[in-house]
Amino acid sequence: QVQLVESGGGLVQAGGSLRLSCGASGRTFSGYDMGWFRQAPGKEREFAAAIKWIGGNTYAADSVKGRFTVSRDNAKNVVYLQMNSLKPEDTAVYYCAARPGVRTYSTLSNPSTYDYWGQGTQVTVSS
Repeated sequence: QVQLVESGGGLVQAGGSLRLSCGASGRTFSGYDMGWFRQAPGKEREFAAAIKWIGGNTYAADSVKGRFTVSRDNAKNVVYLQMNSLKPEDTAVYYCAARPGVRTYSTLSNPSTYDYWGQGTQVTVSS
């Protein structure tokens, strides 16, 4: 069982930056793909970015590409989401998620392929 805990959310002005962290307890991230998703009020949960266990390849949604960067520190058992040039429309609860690394790259953006989820951290971007 993997228990995920996000941190680093908060209130920031448009154009600012935040770095979210996701730590695990119970076991390590070894062997797991890690994803970041977000959910704004009244909207469905959507994919933001993810990083593969095998090869460390990353994938980001078009809406955040060039602004958000996902990375992982396997030694520290932490995954990060660096968010730059934030916009009001980035306001949402951000969740990290984990899934076995043997699942295909093409399904990284599909939330149903993730087995473990954190409780979420609120990011609010003011205009």
